[in-house]
Amino acid sequence: MRFLRTYIEISNICNLQCTFCPEVEREKKVLTTKEFRDTLVQVLPHTEQVCLHLMGEPLAHPEFKEILQICEDEKAVIHLVTNGTLLSKYDFDVFFKTKAIRQINFSLHSFKDNFPGQDVRPYLYDILQFSREALKARPDLYINYRFWNLETLKSSNDENKELIDHICEFFQVPIGERADISFRKSKNITGRVYFHFDTRFEWPNLGDPERGDKGFCHALSQQIGIHADGTIVPCCLDKEAKVPLGNIHEKSFAEILSDPRLTRMRDGFAKHHLTEELCRKCTYIKRFDNKSPRPDNAPV
Repeated sequence: MRFLRTYIEISNICNLQCTFCPEVEREKKVLTTKEFRDTLVQVLPHTEQVCLHLMGEPLAHPEFKEILQICEDEKAVIHLVTNGTLLSKYDFDVFFKTKAIRQINFSLHSFKDNFPGQDVRPYLYDILQFSREALKARPDLYINYRFWNLETLKSSNDENKELIDHICEFFQVPIGERADISFRKSKNITGRVYFHFDTRFEWPNLGDPERGDKGFCHALSQQIGIHADGTIVPCCLDKEAKVPLGNIHEKSFAEILSDPRLTRMRDGFAKHHLTEELCRKCTYIKRFDNKSPRPDNAPV
């Protein structure tokens, strides 16, 4: 079994608390470098890319530079998601000297959520300077400026308009091209620097009403998650491990992948059948409602 992406949560602690990310209820945990290396080595034969989060802010990890070095040593392909507020703690070369990082997503919608009324320019300046230097030092590095505001992007009172305007001015995006931003989920700015827009979603909760037992999800076919305590979960939205599939510190990753519960879930998704209560209460799964189910007699 091989995944497109495996989420390894190096810490479930974040320096911010955004409205779109519910507070983590689990015990606070920071992965040691030994735990991370042991986990990474087991995961790499089964995945194309590794994300250094599930919940938590990766740059807040006290040994983040060592984590990156381990990724370099093990030839991992890394996708990094960060709110960017801690970027100034690091020399930018920390990110540029390693070829392990393939993509960095800056969640820019986090600033207005946590610092209403504050001047956004000092925060944004660090990220824009980082991007400018990356274009020279790592032109192969993908950088996404992420906004979860597709619902309000076309509205004149969207709170992220100021950030978008500053970015366009910094990169001298022509006025005519700026008008087109509102109609695309992804918009290239320059080189491999992009705007990325998406809609907000509700995190699944066992207290929510069920929406039925039919549905498809990419969990366990394209992605899988590992919490900081080693618990394996089917997807990056199972933030409290309501569907625990084993613990990588107690059983090998390869063994866990053959667990009957995991197999039942994966085969169920392929046939549009939701075997787990959390999945039956997940609204994000509606995004895949148009995917055709696999015939009952098809191999899985």
